[in-house]
Amino acid sequence: MKRALLGLIAGLLLILGGSFFASHVQTSDGVTVEDVRIPLQDGSELSAYLYTPENATAANPAPGILAVHGYINSRETQSSFAIEFARRGFVVLALDQSGHGYSTNTAFAAGFGGPAGLAYLRGLPNVDTSRIGLEGHSMGGWTSLAAAMAMPDAYNSVALVGSSTGAPFAAPGTADWPRNLAVIFSRFDEFSTLMWEVEQAADVADSAKLQSVFGTDDTIVPRQLYGDIEAGTARWLTQPNTTHPGDHLSFEATADAVTWMDMTLGAPIMLAVDNQVWHLKEAGTLIALIGAAMFAISLFSALNRVIAFAPSGSVEQSGNGLVVLVAVLVGAALPAVLFFPLTSLGEHIPNLGIFRQNITTQIMAWALGNGLIAGLGLLISRQFGFRLSPGGLISALITFGVLFGISAAISNHLLVDFRFFVVALKPMGSHHWPIFAAYLLPFFMFFYLSNAAATNLFKGYKSFLTQFSVAWLLSAAGITVLMAGIYGYLFANGKLPAFADPLFSIVGMQFVPVLTFTALVTVASWRSARAVLPGALLSALIITWYIVAGQATHI
Repeated sequence: MKRALLGLIAGLLLILGGSFFASHVQTSDGVTVEDVRIPLQDGSELSAYLYTPENATAANPAPGILAVHGYINSRETQSSFAIEFARRGFVVLALDQSGHGYSTNTAFAAGFGGPAGLAYLRGLPNVDTSRIGLEGHSMGGWTSLAAAMAMPDAYNSVALVGSSTGAPFAAPGTADWPRNLAVIFSRFDEFSTLMWEVEQAADVADSAKLQSVFGTDDTIVPRQLYGDIEAGTARWLTQPNTTHPGDHLSFEATADAVTWMDMTLGAPIMLAVDNQVWHLKEAGTLIALIGAAMFAISLFSALNRVIAFAPSGSVEQSGNGLVVLVAVLVGAALPAVLFFPLTSLGEHIPNLGIFRQNITTQIMAWALGNGLIAGLGLLISRQFGFRLSPGGLISALITFGVLFGISAAISNHLLVDFRFFVVALKPMGSHHWPIFAAYLLPFFMFFYLSNAAATNLFKGYKSFLTQFSVAWLLSAAGITVLMAGIYGYLFANGKLPAFADPLFSIVGMQFVPVLTFTALVTVASWRSARAVLPGALLSALIITWYIVAGQATHI
């Protein structure tokens, strides 16, 4: 109990300290950040963060930039670009594109939200409408291009970061459309074939598709200015040394975007491009994320020791060391082997009107497939670990409610969430709750079956480290090895291995820390309540929340 209470206090301090620090960073240099809503004609709305530098006033309007995140991300993902634009005097609207974050319509609708976002930005009295830039990452680039196509005279410059003109979701680029285009395409971008029809991202300068946009038949020279800014035909290519999602953690990609907007719009405040602070905000939200995990596990453990009434007495170990070893090795390998096949199979699951997020459904298919395998192991061992533990279930519900309340308070008052890179825990909007309810039961089934299988293997060991090692090997080791192999191959060969889907390679990264967290919950549930169900419920509640709040809504 003493350790749980110390963890509870330390977790809360990390949450508050990290969140306040992150909020301070994004509002440094006189920048204010505001949460705004943009109503649409169909009754839905777009959400956005509006970054306003102190130099931007109605009497002295500043240039504006519409900044848009990529697929299955949210407005917070753009903070590295938005913070640095705003510090240099640009008014920045960081949009939740359609069907993402707190935007209540569906994914891909209404030009991804781009035209409405651009119209809103232009309508602000402190924005100079003669100097408007569009910046988008991945699908956010297509959002920017949708705005450029719908309002051809309403912008001056575009920066496509890890994105492209043309198929599958944008109009074809030409030597004079879109106006003043920078292509910031990383050397290890996972989507090189989709975006620019080259097998290796490092070869994008030889892409015939890109050359047609640059108006040349020759290899494009990175950082050489093509065309003319005044005529609107300027073209510029840079190749940061990172991956597709790595653009958000890249000083180089951020500097390139800042440089381009200064070249084409003129930055009101001159700062060196290497004068960047966004990483400090990212450090703050990482500290808060670690604190949130620590807080949840500690609160859950403390509550269990008060109200779960765990049975006393020793627990005998099931099976022998060889059985445990074989089970762990098989259990670790199968989630990795089945990751791409089962997520692909999930595309064909009918939505039934309730499974409204396509990617979440594909993750659900992977989870249920692995849960069934764990269930077979439980049938063989005939040890289902089904002790109801009402007190433990109440502990899980209280922990979820308290953590959600803290995250909502932080988000509402400080305008930050708990995140690092592609891993983000943010409050759900009201439209997310019915979706959360639909996916909760399938994920609960997975966590119960997998946690019961893990507990059967580690419950005879007294050491926390041994118990956690078994739980982690069964849950997270396989996906960790898979991701390490995929990205090791990418960095060595300049492209993904043939079996790896680009999107789900990026999605898969998240499950290394996510499943490490749930392994800790599994062990905490057993040690504090001598029961599987409470930990399974807590994992299902938090991870369903995590996935649903961060995914795109399609239906």
